[in-house]
Amino acid sequence: MKLFHFHFIAKRLYSGSGIIKAQKYVLTKYFQGEPKKTDFQLVEEVLPDLRDGEILTEAEYISVDPFMRAYMIGYKLPVDMIGGQVAKIVVSRNEHYPIGKYVTGSFGWRTHTICNPEKLKGNAGFAPFSLLPDISPYPVSLALGILGMPGNTAYFGMKEICRPKSGETIVVSGAAGAVGTHVGQIGKLSGCRVVGFAGTDEKCYYLEKELGFDRAFNYKTVDIKAALKEGAPRKVDCYFDNVGGQISSNIINYMNKYGRVAVCGSISSYNESCSPKDNELTSLNF
Repeated sequence: MKLFHFHFIAKRLYSGSGIIKAQKYVLTKYFQGEPKKTDFQLVEEVLPDLRDGEILTEAEYISVDPFMRAYMIGYKLPVDMIGGQVAKIVVSRNEHYPIGKYVTGSFGWRTHTICNPEKLKGNAGFAPFSLLPDISPYPVSLALGILGMPGNTAYFGMKEICRPKSGETIVVSGAAGAVGTHVGQIGKLSGCRVVGFAGTDEKCYYLEKELGFDRAFNYKTVDIKAALKEGAPRKVDCYFDNVGGQISSNIINYMNKYGRVAVCGSISSYNESCSPKDNELTSLNF
């Protein structure tokens, strides 16, 4: 997951004069291969006056998540781009949501949002609406990270699906991503050997030296099967899969009996225009 800071746009568009202008990204073409700027249109709109109980929020951070690439095919075009957001309350007609406080919500890729918090409560969404507590000195962006969907995905995927036991070996693909970094740390706290696969040597250095992974391999430059034998000599007990594809086939074939797999994502194929051919897949042997 990536976070984009919208503060510089928002400050320019909201002057406090009563006229509220927002900018938003609208998806106008379904993605074909890699997402392109031409798939989007940046639209400016004038928002209505606030009603009693409503608040006006100004985007501070928005999320750009891999799942969006696959989800957008289910929407009729044109459609406002989806996404989670950390936003600051800049105008309020709700005494329970004062100006200056921060909220999270599934507001999408836009600078300003008018909403009634009471009507949003109980709606799960990709980023459930909530009023953020004061988490200083930590940045509010953590509400979209370890305190948000990526952190919850890592925690529940590990604790309820993989259920690691002390002494076991965990392998995580996409290990340097928003979910994978948390998965590895939970694994270490659970007393496990943790092996990660990432896409650059710098990421692998970070995983080992900063986050405490036992081993990390650059999947672009190593032989996956050889790396598994080196990094996981007692084979794999838990696999947290963020990428799918051939690397996952290799890892699953190297698992111990009664191993557990948490299937979180398949980012290796999100930008493909067609499914892999049957003869290109490695069979799984159990």
